[in-house]
Amino acid sequence: MNVSEPMFWMMIASIVISVCFVVMAIALLWIALIVRKVVGTVHRVEEKIDPLITQVNLISEQGKEISVQFNEMSGNLTTATRYFAESASLVKEEVAELKLLVGETAVTAKDKVALVSQTIDRTQTQVTTTADFIQDKVVQPAAELAAIMAGIRKGLEVLFAPSPKRIDKVYHDDEMFIG
Repeated sequence: MNVSEPMFWMMIASIVISVCFVVMAIALLWIALIVRKVVGTVHRVEEKIDPLITQVNLISEQGKEISVQFNEMSGNLTTATRYFAESASLVKEEVAELKLLVGETAVTAKDKVALVSQTIDRTQTQVTTTADFIQDKVVQPAAELAAIMAGIRKGLEVLFAPSPKRIDKVYHDDEMFIG
């Protein structure tokens, strides 16, 4: 195949488009795997933190009961309870921020998947349109031209062919030899 032939460029375009489809598919899989890992990590962190928050709340309540019973230690226990409550609040805020981040990441990933899907659909439509255009404007006229040229060549061969030898003439032995 020659570089100046349209079929060569059509084949190159098809190869480039195929490579683009493969790269897009790999990118989609990669994004999906990352989102899946992030969601799994957030769920594991949430599962591990929930029991801690429950325990911190229980300890906080016990601390309040002890502070009422032991007046001397009320200041220290109130401080410890406040620290535990602040820690629990910080943990809850961090978990809420992680949930928000994962939600935003999932929305962004869905948008990107939709964009890639639209791009694939648009590219497929363009490839089909281009192939139809090339078929109608290049391949069919070229086939018709080739058929016309073959007909002209046969016609010229018939016109310029040497006339056949007459059968009613006597030939020498060498001319009669078929071999």
